[in-house]
Amino acid sequence: MNKTFKLGSIAGLKLLAKPTVLPSILLVWLLYSLLGRKVFKLKPEQAILGGLLATLLHWFNEFWHNLGHAQAAKQTGYPMSGVCFVGPLGSSLYPPDEPTLPPHIHVRRALGGPIASGILALVTGALALAAHSLGGIPFMAATLTCLDNLLVFTIGAFLPLGFTDGDTLLRYMNMNKRPSQWLTVAE
Repeated sequence: MNKTFKLGSIAGLKLLAKPTVLPSILLVWLLYSLLGRKVFKLKPEQAILGGLLATLLHWFNEFWHNLGHAQAAKQTGYPMSGVCFVGPLGSSLYPPDEPTLPPHIHVRRALGGPIASGILALVTGALALAAHSLGGIPFMAATLTCLDNLLVFTIGAFLPLGFTDGDTLLRYMNMNKRPSQWLTVAE
């Protein structure tokens, strides 16, 4: 089953989803609900509600990560066309007729997502610290959102796992001997 569902568009990016997203939502919700119960010591109904909120925030984090890629891509002059959600993650989409690009363009576009996620990790980390005294669902949601952005979308993005920004960076940074170009905008 290779079906793709069209979800509309946001910020000029078409949004697509594979059928694997639905079971992923349920699994992430279950995982976060268990964390709510075991780690955050919430009552069952609070853990389920907090798990749902953290799950929705996870997909927001994924979209935010791709907005970082989209912003970087736009600055290079070779913009993204959309995002395809697959399982618990997403993939940046570029125009199929895009010309062959120099390595520094690929590197710059790949760095955009982890940079955006790193910023969001800092913001949600501050929110988690502020929510610590409140406890409950606000603390759980802010903490899990911070950790998701830090561990999955920032640090995890650099791991060369075959489907991450880390693969793109390794491939193209080795081709490009001028690191000063990695963060520059279109000339």
